[in-house]
Amino acid sequence: MILSFLKRWMLPVAMLSGAGAYLIYHYFLDFLHPYSSVFEGIISALQPLLIFAMLFLSFSQLAPSQLRPHRWQMWLLTAQSLVFILSAVATMLWIRPETPFHYFMQCFMICMICPTATAASVVTKKLGGDMAGLITYTVLINIWASVLIPLFVPLVHPIEGVTFWTAFCMILAKVFPLLMGPCLAAWVVRYLIPSLHRRIEKCAHWGFYLWSVALFLAILMSLRALYRSQASAWVVFLLALASALACVFNFAIGKYCGRRYESMRKGRRNLDSCDKVVGVTQSLGQKNTVFAIWLGYTFFSPLTSITGGLYSIWQNSFNSWQLEQKRKKDRDI
Repeated sequence: MILSFLKRWMLPVAMLSGAGAYLIYHYFLDFLHPYSSVFEGIISALQPLLIFAMLFLSFSQLAPSQLRPHRWQMWLLTAQSLVFILSAVATMLWIRPETPFHYFMQCFMICMICPTATAASVVTKKLGGDMAGLITYTVLINIWASVLIPLFVPLVHPIEGVTFWTAFCMILAKVFPLLMGPCLAAWVVRYLIPSLHRRIEKCAHWGFYLWSVALFLAILMSLRALYRSQASAWVVFLLALASALACVFNFAIGKYCGRRYESMRKGRRNLDSCDKVVGVTQSLGQKNTVFAIWLGYTFFSPLTSITGGLYSIWQNSFNSWQLEQKRKKDRDI
């Protein structure tokens, strides 16, 4: 009974457990506080390993020939780019620095330009979506974000000594080992050790549980950043509002583009459950919140590092609702 409940509500349980674990540590385990740097180091090392493992499992299920560009990917790249650029220009022209609404716009910008989550393929598969298209888009948006962020972030939050090329290389060094490493490793195993590849394919469902552990750690670290920021309730509310609005916008635009693409391709009307619509929606809606935390801390104000955690709450709450609706639909069929 308990295992069935955990499987059904894995994402909300992971979020609540992460928040609860930090609150217990913060208020009741004072004797562990001197070792906080040790715990932070362990978590910082564990998060990339979890991401690598999730991507490795995802790439193991796809042949290289399945990863090819589609028109909808250009639509999403354009939508993300335009909103991010317009937000940067509006912030530079009309909003005074270091004010609550300046943090609001920084948060919104991070949520818009942040690349697709590495775990998006895990949830997309559970929802019956197009994994190959989503993973292709993940690679494309990471490359494109590496260009746009260094170009426009200095307009909003100048950083002394950080040039375009410095920022570009920092972002590439952050995201590409975790993108291309699992990809190359999965394809080496596929073509050189096929017997091992067949065994790995049978373990594909582990990706969802790995994502739950990664989500637990992300929420824990985000709550830690929130406590350390000592931000006012008003600023935290604005950051939560900005991330919520961005989440609604991303999922809505993703769904619109997916429906538009599928209707043009097949002329169908009942599209919400189509694999392409699901894949496109998740490609824009699900964000790499670990990257968002790093992006906020490195290139924006340290206060905005909590953006990733806030967005993670909204996107995983929505994904939990989607998974529950999918379970109900499958049960009724």
